Formats: sequence, C-alpha cells, structure tokens
Amino acid sequence: MKINENPNRDLWPSLTERPVRKAEDLDKIISAIFDEVQKKGDKALRAYTEQFDRVKLDDFRVNSAEIESAGDALSTALKEAIVLAKNNIEIFHASQLTGKNVVKTTVGVSCWQEMRPIEKVGLYIPGGTAPLFSTILMLGIPAKLAGCKEVVLCTPPNTKGSVDPAILYTAGLLGIESVYKVGGAQAIAAMTYGTASIPKVYKIFGPGNQFVTAAKQFALNKGVAIDMPAGPSELMVVADSNAKASFVASDLLSQAEHGADSQVICITDTVQKLEEIKRELSVQLANLPRKDTAQLAIDNSQFLVLESLQDRIDFINEYAPEHLILNVVDESLYLDKIINSGSVFIGPYTPESAGDYASGTNHTLPTNSYARMYSGVNMDAFTKKITFQKISREGIQQIGEAIELMAEAEGLQAHKNAVSLRLQDIKDNE
Repeated sequence: MKINENPNRDLWPSLTERPVRKAEDLDKIISAIFDEVQKKGDKALRAYTEQFDRVKLDDFRVNSAEIESAGDALSTALKEAIVLAKNNIEIFHASQLTGKNVVKTTVGVSCWQEMRPIEKVGLYIPGGTAPLFSTILMLGIPAKLAGCKEVVLCTPPNTKGSVDPAILYTAGLLGIESVYKVGGAQAIAAMTYGTASIPKVYKIFGPGNQFVTAAKQFALNKGVAIDMPAGPSELMVVADSNAKASFVASDLLSQAEHGADSQVICITDTVQKLEEIKRELSVQLANLPRKDTAQLAIDNSQFLVLESLQDRIDFINEYAPEHLILNVVDESLYLDKIINSGSVFIGPYTPESAGDYASGTNHTLPTNSYARMYSGVNMDAFTKKITFQKISREGIQQIGEAIELMAEAEGLQAHKNAVSLRLQDIKDNE
C-alpha cells in the first residue's frame, strides 16, 4: 500500500487507471456461446449449464411453489430487512416519475412528452458465493414502477439445481414470476435471441463477471439495449483529519471484498491520517472471511495525500468514481464542484453499504470512468419518452414561413411543400 504524496498532475493518468483484466480470446468465446444459443436454443443452454454450473437441468423455469416457499428458509429478521429496503427504494424511485406537461411554444403550437415503459426487460442476477438478491430490488422495483409488461430474471443454479432462497423470496416479493435457472454469458444470449423456454427481451440489466459483461456488450451489437457499460466495482474515499480511521478502513474493505479486480482509492490531506488508516486496514483485514480477495483488491488500489482542496476536487472528477464517500467536516466545499461520480455518500455515518442495500438510491452505477457520461440506473432506464405535438390553423400560420425557408435552404422541397400546401389551403378558405 504505497502512499503517493502530492503527486504531480502529469502522473494522474497512471493513478486513475483501473486494474487491467486479462481476457484473451474473450470475444471469440462470447461469440461462440451466442452462436450456439441462437442455433440450438435450450439444448445449448443445457449443455452450458452442465459445463459451467455442473448440474443437469431439464426445465429452467423456477416454479411458483419454489418461489412461494423460499421465505421459509430465511430468518424473519432478514425478510424484514428486505422489506424495509424495498419500501425505501420504492419511495425514492417513485419520486422520479414525471407527469404530462404541455408547453405552448408559440400561439397554436403545443408540445409535450410522456413516459412509456420498455415492454420487455431482462434482469441478470449473479449467484455463486455472493447471491446478489439486493440487485433484484434495485432493478425489479423501477421495472415494476415503470409498468414493464414482461420482467425476465435469469440467475445461475447451484450444483443441486436450485436457486438461493433469498433471490427467490425477493423476486416473489416484487411479483416477478418469470425466473430462470440460467447463468453466465449463455443467459445473456438467451435473453437476446429468445429460446423455447426463455423470452427475448428489449433491454438487459444487471452486474456480472467479465464474461457476463462482455456478453452484454455483444448483445448491444445484436439490437438489444443494456443498462450501461460495466467493469469491476470501485470506491473513492476522501477523508479529512477529523475522519475516524476505523470508519474509512471499513468502507475501503467493504468495496475491496467484492473481487480481486475491484479498486479503492483513499485521499487525505495529511500523511499522518493516511498512515492511521493503513494501520486500521491491516487490523480489520485480518478478520475478514474474504480477506484474500480484499487484499488483492487493496494491492490494486491507490492511497494519496493531496493537500490542496482544488487538487482533491480535480482528482475526483478525473477519476470519476462509481462510489464517492466524503468523510469530511464541511462537504459544502465539495458538493457543487463534483461533476463526475455515480453516487455520493456524505458524512461519517453514510457508508457506501447503505446505498448498496437500504437507503433508497440505486446501486447499479457506472464504473471504469463511465460516470463522466452515464448516470446510474433510475426510472429513466426502464422507460422511453415519446414527444407529442399539436398545431392549430393559427399555429401553422405562426411558424409555417420559417419552416418553408429552412427546408428550402436545406434543399428539401417536399418538406417545404408539406407546409406550403396547408398555408395555401388556409388562405383559399379565408
């Protein structure tokens, strides 16, 4: 854990680089999987499920009895926690719904836009050692609020051919009935093309490993939309001299345990504070069940001392973190100047874990510097906006001549004629 003290700005590009993931021939692998699924459908899915998940399945769909009984395997406390998170996420996302707002741009010309749901959406939920049932809340709730007619959920089965009960309970809680035991790139291919068992969708959401991420990019080239480009998870913490080292260390480790290719950045204004945080990191790391994974992520990470406030702000915006924690006394010095970040967590009692689970904001966020141009998942991600306009006789007279002049200047005579005919008809009937 090397400390970089007031590094020259010429070095910033290297300090903001993400860990490089080796994926030789990844495109060839993904292309082959998509080709097999397109040609052979469920037969290919069964073969890949046996190969990668080590289980033979005849039927991919989770039946209603499995969903209804899933809650029996969970503690009452966990179910209550999931319900609490669900309520907060619903409140926050419902606030993003917008109504019809008719605007009169000029006399006789009315324009407005209305939200419409994307009819068919697919949710990919990772399983394995970390079944991300919280992601069902983050994706399923806005899908339901938007009014998406068909919500398809794919998640990998375990070696017994079953799905983690927390995933099934959460899906049932949201009323998601189309749940399939299919994981990996083959699940993305199935939702892209459709098979006898799994419906084709219009847009795919959800995190995953490098194969799932590459598969989503491949799906994009096949005419299916995706939530956003994705990479390994990341967190930046800015801590001042008043920050508790134990809080900062716990936040860094909470992100580091996601995976060896995760990245955490810690910025302070003094070397002493950073040394204090490093010592606390070592203490907490030793007690983590996933300490080996977290250690690899820490090894990929950066620890910086930036004494200048402007340098700290500029480094935040250059890195464009997925998650940003401001563990500082006066956040007002930063907030208005932050332009690149997926989600911001303010103050000592706002851990990134809150956003991952229960505060109400969405945890599906842009990584790998995509926060420079992408937002995290919100209601807009599950909807389209259709514009409407209505022009009266008086309205076309108000703007008609301008349209004629502009169309003629662009050499589009038919465009001009579409207006000229109407203007002449009005004149003839006056």
